Amino acid sequence: MSPHDMDRRTLLKLSGLSLVGATAGCLEGEEEETTEATTTESGGGGGETTTTTEESGGGESSYTIGMVDSLTGSLAPYGERNTRGRELALAAVNEVGIGSEGASLNISIEDDESTNQGGVNGAQKLVNQDGVPLLIGSVGSGVSIAIHDSVTNDAGVVQISQNSTSPELTTRPELLRMSPSGAAKGQALASLVSDDGHDTVAVTWINNDYGTGLSDVFAETFESEIGGTVAYNEPHDQGQSSYSGILTEMASTDASAWIFLTYANEYTVMVNEGFDQGYNTSVDYYGAESTVADSIIENTPAGSMDGMKGITESAPQDQENYQNFVSAFEENYDATPTVWSAYAYDAVTVAALAIEAADEFTGEALSSVVRDVTRPEGEEVFNFEEAAAVLRDGGSPSDINYQGVSGPVDLDENGDPPGYYQIYSVEDHEYVFGDYITS
Repeated sequence: MSPHDMDRRTLLKLSGLSLVGATAGCLEGEEEETTEATTTESGGGGGETTTTTEESGGGESSYTIGMVDSLTGSLAPYGERNTRGRELALAAVNEVGIGSEGASLNISIEDDESTNQGGVNGAQKLVNQDGVPLLIGSVGSGVSIAIHDSVTNDAGVVQISQNSTSPELTTRPELLRMSPSGAAKGQALASLVSDDGHDTVAVTWINNDYGTGLSDVFAETFESEIGGTVAYNEPHDQGQSSYSGILTEMASTDASAWIFLTYANEYTVMVNEGFDQGYNTSVDYYGAESTVADSIIENTPAGSMDGMKGITESAPQDQENYQNFVSAFEENYDATPTVWSAYAYDAVTVAALAIEAADEFTGEALSSVVRDVTRPEGEEVFNFEEAAAVLRDGGSPSDINYQGVSGPVDLDENGDPPGYYQIYSVEDHEYVFGDYITS
């Protein structure tokens, strides 16, 4: 479903407000016509890449920002879940409009093909050819870092990652993100494994910035702080058809728990091969957020990972604007959202708030306000409409504190939000979510 397919009832759920006292004229009158244009361009790693410009709302003026997302490749299961969160946020923003004229927000999207080079190629097109001053992207931590280092940082373009969790992003203060750093998650995962009675573990991690950062934190916490032993701690490459050699090496240790810090496609292969060899009955499996995906359940046999546990990012379930988000999501897509869709929603909303608050539509002006609209010193606002009302009533960027549907954003000096996590397990070949952890 595209943003222009959403009805007025859905948008009101997203705003969490009645129409009384609305500040934007488009809320009081007839709904404007909407358009969506799709073109196909070559890009990414050399194949065909789809560039989509999403538009919604009325008025002659508009603002276009860029987005690099994983629409194909190993990270596609994660990129696909972002699409719906992005669509809902775009529809909510454009129902209100940006500025006194109610300008529309457009998003030009490039596929990174789940590779660093694909991300750089897509970002270069958006920044150098399309001239966007703000770019949302990407899913993979390595992709986001490559885009920052090769494109956005030198160009003075604001970059907001919707999903990247590697602790390495913290070393790049101008690379903002909606999902928290994986540092606290790695520590929580180490504590979970230890609390379950394991003192010797084997770890395999995907050989990129995400895997390196998370595995380093896990190993340091498990060995230095907890006093356990990491008997095996080796990387694996992305996109392999078999990981039997890795599993055989893990099985040769005396580890009672195996930690998989990898992506959905790679983990699916490992689970299937582990099931064929009977490893799943002799050791306990653990993972992080990237081993939670419908595609894993769908492509592995029942019983192949029952009892698995892990730590994943989460959203505050009792927060009203998150409940509004879930209601709108379920009504439009007949599915329950994950926190990753909520992060994508918040990335678009924060971008729109920066445009609303900035003096001009440039990277420098947007960079000067983008943190301020999320900081805890301001008045709590729970959606774009509330925030825009404060700004249009003479408020400054620091007068608002956007509370995301994924939880408080509160971007710090490193561009990181606070962490909100949840323990999950696999029971009867389904994910079950339990206790919460905050950082």
